[in-house]
Amino acid sequence: MTELLTPQLQPIEAPRAPAFFRWLTYIVLIPLMIASTAFFGTISLICGLWDKSGNQQHAIAHIWARSLLWLSLSPVTLVGADKLHLHETAVYTSNHLSYYDTPVLFSKLPFQFRILAKQGLWKVPFIGWYLNRSGQVPVDQSSARNAVASLNRGVQTLKAGLPLVIFPEGGRSASGQPQDFVAGAAWMAIKAQVPIVPITLIGTYELLPIHTYHLYPRPLAIHIGDPISTEGLTTRDADALTRQVRQAITATYLRHHPSNPMSPAATQSS
Repeated sequence: MTELLTPQLQPIEAPRAPAFFRWLTYIVLIPLMIASTAFFGTISLICGLWDKSGNQQHAIAHIWARSLLWLSLSPVTLVGADKLHLHETAVYTSNHLSYYDTPVLFSKLPFQFRILAKQGLWKVPFIGWYLNRSGQVPVDQSSARNAVASLNRGVQTLKAGLPLVIFPEGGRSASGQPQDFVAGAAWMAIKAQVPIVPITLIGTYELLPIHTYHLYPRPLAIHIGDPISTEGLTTRDADALTRQVRQAITATYLRHHPSNPMSPAATQSS
């Protein structure tokens, strides 16, 4: 696989929300978000007593995510939805900009999937309960052995016919730009011999940047990229495949982000 070059990325300055939005977030929106998470988390926990397939719990997570998007006052546009139906099972890799990335994906992806998430989230009330009951995949990075075991659990999930959604950066971007990707997503896609599909999120960094706790409402977008086949690849190709996925996400991000003066969003606002 040919190594691809990634353009140099400049940090994006996080916008500071007007005082009105900051106080609206602190006084109204955050309490409502906590209440929504507790309410739907409790329902999901109860459904988990009999819902072995995860269908009901995923439907509840979809409603929860839509409630958070409604509270954020930020509409979401899904671009390239037809590419989501080309394969029954795939690894979907997304850039990671904000705590809002997960609700955005749960609200718009039209199928049941599983996520890989840091094991520490399993200790968070309601969120952790949902993750455990609904069969999400914890990632334990305390040792190399545990990390490989986590990836193998992801492979088994794929072989069982369930798509995975992964943030290969491993954490939220502090600059607003795609960071380095780790090869775990590509490794699992290759081991399971399923395609890997790039997903590019735009706008969530400005909505809720890292280390802030107030919202700055704005239009959001999810861009679905072309599936990348792993047929015939071996795990030795994981690093090259990871670079290809990152290049695809980065190129889409630069092309459509409003900070790019030639992007559609910037053109519409000018």
